[in-house]
Amino acid sequence: MNSYSPAEVTVQTGFSIDTLRYYERIGLMHEVGRTAGGRRTFTDEDLRFLHLLRCLRDTGMPIAEMQRFVDLLRDGDGTRDERVDVLRDHERRVGEQIERLREHQEHIRFKIELFAGQPALSEA
Repeated sequence: MNSYSPAEVTVQTGFSIDTLRYYERIGLMHEVGRTAGGRRTFTDEDLRFLHLLRCLRDTGMPIAEMQRFVDLLRDGDGTRDERVDVLRDHERRVGEQIERLREHQEHIRFKIELFAGQPALSEA
């Protein structure tokens, strides 16, 4: 099993050390292992979990909902359906956000074409 320092984890996940500490403090991340000298050390499993948190965070899941999802994970197999429901709801919101972004992108493209087709004031 590999172990990673907090600095290595920040590079691999994009989370700052402060965010890692915060996630641990609020219970989003379980208590991380420590070296004999008291320094945090992360496992491959921790990295996989942090990548999941990165995905949820980057797609706009609020911290409170992330905590609910993590609590369901920790409660075991009996919460599988609830976890799936949380993820389905989130996936639906992500799809709606993507659709809004596509509409905005089309509007921006329209404006680019409109403005690019106009002569500059100095040319008029």
